[in-house]
Amino acid sequence: MERRRFVFYLLLNIFVSACVTSAILFWYDRNQRAAAPLSAAPAPLPAGEVATPPAPAASLSVEIVSIVGAGTLNAEAVMIRYTGEGELNLAGWQLRDEDLNTYKFPALILYKGGAVQVHTSGGIDTVVDLYWGRREPVWESGEAASLIDPQGVVRAVYAVP
Repeated sequence: MERRRFVFYLLLNIFVSACVTSAILFWYDRNQRAAAPLSAAPAPLPAGEVATPPAPAASLSVEIVSIVGAGTLNAEAVMIRYTGEGELNLAGWQLRDEDLNTYKFPALILYKGGAVQVHTSGGIDTVVDLYWGRREPVWESGEAASLIDPQGVVRAVYAVP
């Protein structure tokens, strides 16, 4: 009987410890992600070194994966994913609808397989969520969303469902 009681309390202790640890890690992740800057400034190159030029435009592989919540300000979000090699700096890129409402991206680096959501409403930017800060919805069913690079080249188009 004593041994059964010991095993019960041992299992209860393991369960409570796992729950508390999970709760603390969840809270820490949420608070740290909100406080993290979008990207750090690149370190200066040592004297005599030359920066590697960006990848040629043809090798960029970026797509608008989805637009959800069209017509509802607090639900609207555009998911953008980079599947190319190396990294993609979104600084100077634009997300635009057919009515020429334009979101300009801050300095944000996407790595292969990386994605970011652009929310129409206001909020605090993180490395995975950017906020446009609009007071009314932008996206309408049937219109096209365009992702445009700093040179004005349309890199991706998505029809809003």
